[in-house]
Amino acid sequence: MNRLFLYNIGGEKLETIRRMALWLGLSPVVVPPAEFCCPLGFLLGEEGFAPAEASEPFSDEMLVMEALSSPLLDTLRREGVPVSLKAVVTEQNKAWSAAALCRELRREHEVMRASTAQRHPHRHKRK
Repeated sequence: MNRLFLYNIGGEKLETIRRMALWLGLSPVVVPPAEFCCPLGFLLGEEGFAPAEASEPFSDEMLVMEALSSPLLDTLRREGVPVSLKAVVTEQNKAWSAAALCRELRREHEVMRASTAQRHPHRHKRK
């Protein structure tokens, strides 16, 4: 069963995502802040990965899929359950901590937002 790592998601949203994940055959794993320093490879139980000494806290909600689950993404969208930062484990990011992945996802969002604003300036004008 592929895992779904959940960071900084709580309350009813957490319970909703857990139910969705289980229904879709995914194993939800709530990652506590003390483990934000752990590389994704360590959380997956792969050899050669160890947690860092110090954790880098962040407050963004983030979900990381062990393998891409389009049905999960479709269900989240359809049910109106927003999680702004989403990623899939890759060979490249297995060595990253959650904080490093969060920074990269934020950077990518900014690049996409700037690109969209350049292509469609009328969409981002304030009224």
